[in-house]
Amino acid sequence: MRLLLIRHGQTIDNVHGALGTVVPGPGLTELGRAQAAAIPAALAGEAIDAVVVSTMTRTQQTAAPLAAALGLEPRIVDGLQEIDAGDLEGRSDEEAIRLYMGTIFSWWSSFEGRIPGGENGAEFSERYTAAIAEVYADHPDGTVAVVSHGAAIRTWGCWSAQNLDAEFSRTHVLENTGVVTLEGSPDDGWVATHWEGTPVGGVALEDASAPDPTGEALA
Repeated sequence: MRLLLIRHGQTIDNVHGALGTVVPGPGLTELGRAQAAAIPAALAGEAIDAVVVSTMTRTQQTAAPLAAALGLEPRIVDGLQEIDAGDLEGRSDEEAIRLYMGTIFSWWSSFEGRIPGGENGAEFSERYTAAIAEVYADHPDGTVAVVSHGAAIRTWGCWSAQNLDAEFSRTHVLENTGVVTLEGSPDDGWVATHWEGTPVGGVALEDASAPDPTGEALA
């Protein structure tokens, strides 16, 4: 399988640099809709067999232009939603962001670390891996566009790819509509063949200095 993991377009939480993980969450901003509209042309060279989205509104709105261009109906798969921020939900202060991202990064050493009131590494890994396995079961030899979330894609993608590691995960950003491409299978493992950390189609953030907690590198 060829797996295109696409981060959703910009939301108001991204503008404010806030942690927003509650389902269904906000929709896209005007810029986010423009980013979504740029995806079909940017991925025109891919023979996409299916479009899959999370249970969150922003992924469904991001996927809509691509699905329409391909004549496909997006499939909602539970388990692909963002890593639960728990008690940190809605916060944009540096302490909260570092605790959220720092806990996620600690999962490289142990899955036991838990975001306060949220998930630990084992819980996230189990539900995201199961969701991808469900997608694979339907399209084992195909190319599937999965529209998901920044922290979730960075974390699971780097964990799963045999050629990526903790340092890569820590230092490589994934901005809105950035794409990570993995090839392989749940049984044989995955290899990362492409990491496009910036928005596909070149539709960038209006304010590059705005904090983006799940898209930034962990310093």
